[in-house]
Amino acid sequence: MNKNDSLNTLLVDAARRGIAYRQSCGDRAVAPSEAAVAAVQRLVEPLPEEGRPDEEVLALLDEIGSPATMAMAGPRFFGFVIGGSLPVTVATNWLCTAWDQNVVMHEVTPATATIEKVAIDWLVDLFGFPAGTGAGFVTGATVANFTALAAARHRVFADAGWNVEADGLIGAPPVTLIVSDEAHPTLFKSLGMLGLGRDRVVRVPTDGQGRMISAELPNIDGPTIVCTQAGNINTGAFDPIADICAAARPQGAWVHVDGAFGLWAEASAAHRSLTAGMQQADSWATDAHKWLNVPYDGGIAFVRNASDLAASMAITADYLMTDTEHRNPSDYTPELSRRGRGVDVWAALSSLGRKGVEELVDRCCRHARRFAAGFSDAGFEVLNDVVLNQVLVAFGDDTNTRRVIEAIQAEGTCWCGVTVWQGRTAMRISVSSWATTNEDVEKSLGAMIDVARASV
Repeated sequence: MNKNDSLNTLLVDAARRGIAYRQSCGDRAVAPSEAAVAAVQRLVEPLPEEGRPDEEVLALLDEIGSPATMAMAGPRFFGFVIGGSLPVTVATNWLCTAWDQNVVMHEVTPATATIEKVAIDWLVDLFGFPAGTGAGFVTGATVANFTALAAARHRVFADAGWNVEADGLIGAPPVTLIVSDEAHPTLFKSLGMLGLGRDRVVRVPTDGQGRMISAELPNIDGPTIVCTQAGNINTGAFDPIADICAAARPQGAWVHVDGAFGLWAEASAAHRSLTAGMQQADSWATDAHKWLNVPYDGGIAFVRNASDLAASMAITADYLMTDTEHRNPSDYTPELSRRGRGVDVWAALSSLGRKGVEELVDRCCRHARRFAAGFSDAGFEVLNDVVLNQVLVAFGDDTNTRRVIEAIQAEGTCWCGVTVWQGRTAMRISVSSWATTNEDVEKSLGAMIDVARASV
C-alpha cells in the first residue's frame, strides 16, 4: 500500500469512528460508566520501544477513549456552559486540521488569516461593537480575559507615562482594579498572570442575583481598570454595564466586560436588553465554544482600539515577514503558533447567519425557562431569576441537594453539576447546545424530578 492509500484508509477510518461517536451521543448515558473509566488505565504504560501501526493507534484510542468520555457533544449535558459543536464546525475543524496552518502572518497563511478577519468583522457587527474594534482568537475566556486586560494594562500605564511592555511593573505607578464580588475565577487568574495581582482588587458588592451594585462603585482616581460581567456563571444575571461605564469612563477608567457566554445575548432581540450599554466598554471577552457551538477551543478577545491590543501583543523578529498591508493574526494574540481556530467561528456564523444565532440563543433560553417552571411546579425551589440560560435548583437542605445531584448524575439521562450560590448548595442547569430539543428537555426534566422525589 502506498502512502496516499495509507493516508486515505487512516483518515476515512477516523471519520467513520468520529461520526459513529457523534451519532451515539444522543442515545448513551451522558456520563461514562465506571467500567469504561477504569479501562482507560490500559493506556497507562511505559513509552513503547517500537511504535504501533497507525491504524492500531487510532483503534486503541477510539475503543478505550471514546466510551470513557462525557457526552458533552450530546443534547442532555447541562453541567457547564458547553455547547455541543455544530456538525458544520466539526467538519471544518477536521478540514482546517488537515490544512495544518500556523496562523501567524497573512503572507504565509493568507487563506486562514483572511477567513479569521472575516469572522472578526462579522462578530463586531453582530455584537454592535464600534468600528475599528480589534480582536484575537485565543483558547477560551481565561486567555480572552488575559489578552483584553493586557491591552487595558498597556493603555492605563501609557496614559500614566509608563511603558509597561518595555519597563515591566517594577517601579510602575499603581493601578486600581475594581471587580465584582461575583467575578469569575478566570478573571482573577488573568490578573495574576498579568502581574496586576489577584488580591490587589477593590470588590464591589452584588445584589441577590449577583449583579454588581453600581452605586457602590468607589471613587475613581488615577489609572483604573473596572471589570464587569455579562452573564453570571450561576444565575446568568448581567451587571448594569451602562451605569458602570457612565460612572467610570469619564474618569479615565478602562471598562472590561467578561462575557464568556453572556455576550451572545446581544444577538437576540428578546434578550438584548440584558447587554444594554455593553458597547460603551473598552474591551470584551467571550467563548465561541460556549454558545456559538464551535469545537474546543474558541475564545475571542475584543478591544475597542485595535492599536491597544496590538501594542500589548505584537511580536517582531528578523525571520518573521511582517506584512504591513494586511492584518497579521499574531499581533493580536499571546501565541505565535496556533491553529486556525477562527475558521470554525466563520463556519458557524456562515451556516447559522444572524437569524440562526438569534434562534439558537432564544431556544436555549426557552429550554431554561421550561426547566425552571417544571421544577417549580413539582414543588422544588428555583433559586434564581431565569433571565438567560442558567437555572439553579435546590432539593431541601445542602446535604439532600448534593445527594439528589449525585443520583441524577448516576441515573444517566442527563448530567448537571453542583454549585454553591450565596451560601446555598444547588444544582446548576446550563442550556447552551444546539442539539437540545424540547423532547430532550422533557425527558431530562422527568428523570430529574423522579430521582429527586425518590431521594427526598
